[in-house]
Amino acid sequence: MNLYQALEKLEASAFAQFIRESTWLFPAIEATHLVALALLGGSLLIVALAVMGVGLKQSPAVLLQSSRRYANGAIVTLVVTGLLLGVSEPLKLYDRRAFSVKMIALAIALVVTYRLFNPRIERGQQGTMTRNVAGLTLATWLAVAIAGRWIGFS
Repeated sequence: MNLYQALEKLEASAFAQFIRESTWLFPAIEATHLVALALLGGSLLIVALAVMGVGLKQSPAVLLQSSRRYANGAIVTLVVTGLLLGVSEPLKLYDRRAFSVKMIALAIALVVTYRLFNPRIERGQQGTMTRNVAGLTLATWLAVAIAGRWIGFS
């Protein structure tokens, strides 16, 4: 069985049909996905702006510590709701370039956030490189959001 056939079976499953054909379930999952994206964006934005000297006057490390649980919870929510949305229409996503771009951007955003941005902030590093990493973090998550929106139009 190839990938396409497996996705056909998944899309035909009772679970996928239940999500897809429910009057309110698919929109509720999608709305939760978008609220989680907004929460993640806000959590990252307050820290990144503090790194850039704009916004709240608390140290970026304190802001990161305060916002970490919201950002992590948002990422978990995004993954769960994204999987549910994907299960409901896997064939729609199979050959969409926007979906591939989103998944690549998501992988990059997670690496940049958890391997570059957060560790620099936790160590209290400042300067041009940290500001660049803050900008890169915001840019990669924006790319995830734009590619996700692009899925709906492709």
